[in-house]
Amino acid sequence: MLSRKMLAAMDIPAEKIDEIISAHTETVQAIKEERDSLKADANKLPDVEAELSKVKTELETLKSEGWQDKYSKLKSEYDGYKTDVETKAVTAAKTAAYRKLLKDAGVSEKRLDAVMKVTKLDDIKLDKDGAIEGADKLTEGIKTEWADFIATEAPKGADVAKPPANTGGEIPTVSRAAQLTAQYHAEHYGNKTKED
Repeated sequence: MLSRKMLAAMDIPAEKIDEIISAHTETVQAIKEERDSLKADANKLPDVEAELSKVKTELETLKSEGWQDKYSKLKSEYDGYKTDVETKAVTAAKTAAYRKLLKDAGVSEKRLDAVMKVTKLDDIKLDKDGAIEGADKLTEGIKTEWADFIATEAPKGADVAKPPANTGGEIPTVSRAAQLTAQYHAEHYGNKTKED
């Protein structure tokens, strides 16, 4: 055992003896703490062995019940579900993008569903932003293939059922149609007024 007396017998100066004793005390304290920690771990060992034995038993039970088959079946179902969800999401994105392209190309709103029913979406590729790749070329094809469904605006003439009123300058403000109606009425029914 290290002591002050033993160090003094070795002709070590007193201030060095204090340093050596302090360092020795710290080392011994650290060793004691490590020993106590290892003892505590050793005391837990029977519990750990019991838990390990229980897990081994459960594993053997699962093996005997065919857990691998159950796992394979569940994994296969999950993979199928995941693929189905991904496919539906891609189809929905392609459908929305193609409908927009049809609309932008001028296809009548009434005809969009009919065009979508006969469109093969598998041929359409989307970029990372969800836009159709080669949209310009596809738009040209749409304008050619679906030309009958593209609405065109024809110039529209005046509505002859309701001609515009004559409101210009010194000409009376009664429209020509109203004048002709009044003349017809006078010729066939006389010049009766509402008071008559």
